[in-house]
Amino acid sequence: MLGAELPGLCDCRRCSRLATYRESHPPRKGLSRADYWGKPVPGFGDSQGRVCLVGLAPGAHGANRTGRPFTGDGAGDFMYPLLHDAGFASQKEAVAADDGLVLHDLYLTNAVKCVPPENRPQTNEYIHCLDYLAQELASLPRLRVICALGRGAYDSCLRLLLQQGRIRRRGDYLFGHGAVHQIEPNLWLVASYHTSRYNIQTRRIDATMFLSLLATVRRLANGDDGENG
Repeated sequence: MLGAELPGLCDCRRCSRLATYRESHPPRKGLSRADYWGKPVPGFGDSQGRVCLVGLAPGAHGANRTGRPFTGDGAGDFMYPLLHDAGFASQKEAVAADDGLVLHDLYLTNAVKCVPPENRPQTNEYIHCLDYLAQELASLPRLRVICALGRGAYDSCLRLLLQQGRIRRRGDYLFGHGAVHQIEPNLWLVASYHTSRYNIQTRRIDATMFLSLLATVRRLANGDDGENG
């Protein structure tokens, strides 16, 4: 069961703050509310993918507008060309949900499915979305690598793994760009700085760093734990 098929997702109102915000956020100049998806954003990608990339939440004028993760905003403009270069995406551009983009061996989703004010979900909002993330990960039968973009998404993944009894303590899995943690014999958790416009502009993350991370993710998906280089 992938994102678009999650029961009740698109009508979800568990978080009243987020439901109100997504339905009332002013559109970009030249657009109207009718041009916006304005609902919880389902995940997207390869149902047989071995890699799941988990972001924070939909962007106000990106995924909240287009209805597809990382599509139509600065984070996606940075990330999709690199996903293409790494062999995970069929094209470099991601501008709309119907633009023909196909992902290979990769599934994209967010820890929080609705756009949050100031791009800052609250703790209870992460928790309310955990079961959606759990269902998405469970629907990927070949999953080997969870790659979390940013501390918020990373902590949400750890919260879920703890809830499922797959780790004992969240504190044993420290966040840091490029950090790799083995959760189970065939499951890895990889941390990355978020590909946000702010992080790109401040050079906290750049194309070389992200491509190197994707190469690590590919090796892990292929069964190479990195000990051989």
